[in-house]
Amino acid sequence: MHSTLLFVVLSSLSSAVFAADSCICTQFNQIASAVANCTNITLQGIVAPTNSTIDLAKLKRNSVVTFAGTTSFEFTNSSTFNPISFGGKNVTITMAPGGVIEGNGSLYWDGLGSNGGVPKPNTFIKVKMTEGSVIKNLKIKNWPVHGFSVDGSSDLTIRNIFMDNRKGDAPNCISGGLSAAHNSDGFGVKSSNNILIENCIVFNQDDCVAVTSGNNITTSGMFCSGTHGLSIGSIGGKSNNNVTNVLFKDSFLTNSTNGARIKSNFNTTGFISNITYQNIFMTNISDYGIDVQQDYLNGGPTGSPSNGVIIENILFKNVTGTTSGKGSINYYVLCGDGSCSNIVFEDVKITGGANASSCNFPASGCPA
Repeated sequence: MHSTLLFVVLSSLSSAVFAADSCICTQFNQIASAVANCTNITLQGIVAPTNSTIDLAKLKRNSVVTFAGTTSFEFTNSSTFNPISFGGKNVTITMAPGGVIEGNGSLYWDGLGSNGGVPKPNTFIKVKMTEGSVIKNLKIKNWPVHGFSVDGSSDLTIRNIFMDNRKGDAPNCISGGLSAAHNSDGFGVKSSNNILIENCIVFNQDDCVAVTSGNNITTSGMFCSGTHGLSIGSIGGKSNNNVTNVLFKDSFLTNSTNGARIKSNFNTTGFISNITYQNIFMTNISDYGIDVQQDYLNGGPTGSPSNGVIIENILFKNVTGTTSGKGSINYYVLCGDGSCSNIVFEDVKITGGANASSCNFPASGCPA
């Protein structure tokens, strides 16, 4: 009898707590068993060891996963590692009140982001979810680089996410006077269809939302601070270079480098069509209020646009606000020869730019 009791006790230390179809995980090594056996999973105060992904990529259909307490990660010296993976059909990822996912970005930040220096996890949360799945009510702090990567997903809703990377705004001892965090995009979307991102707050140091490929993507009710804007692109030179039917609406950007931005890579091919920015308000934008450019390179624009990426049916409607600072420009459109068509500005008014706006398309020029 004593040996049987000992076996039960030891088993409970290495396995999730099961109750019918529910699992409560308090240790990292309980997660795999919970994913395999349960559809109602709670992750309570998980600390992920080095080189260990919180792997929720193969959740059972209709699963609900709740993060509770503080979820954190030990340092992993790798740029090919993803700390969290979400995947499944009609699954829900949520968080209990008071919970937080702490990315421990300060262990990695060096001002270079994904451009070298300290090896950093390339994507903090990798998402491949379908059939009515929902990610909601998460609080995420201090991710190393690239927050959410939504790739190969469809019929997915992401809502009420609070992302706070403000700790990375200040330089640290190895960032050379630059913000310590870099390339800290909030949401990246590619090769995905029927995606809704709504009512999220993002404090970061790169794009608030960047759509690089996909169809029927809607972003609504965003608050973005410190970001590089609500972006299409950069497009070109990737495995999928088509972006169609994207709507950015009812959103506010502040203390950011750009507001509404469409960018294609120099000397590449692709297709950008039916993009709408509607009811967008911005304040204290340091570079461009509205920016459409076809000369983009990560190291800086060339100034000479190429025309391999087609840009058509673009509407900026009720986009208003202010730019500020010595480098600021209200409007900048630089299209390649014959590659842009039907770019429309309706009820657009951005003021404050220290430098003259420049629009080589449409023929009527920049908004008044």
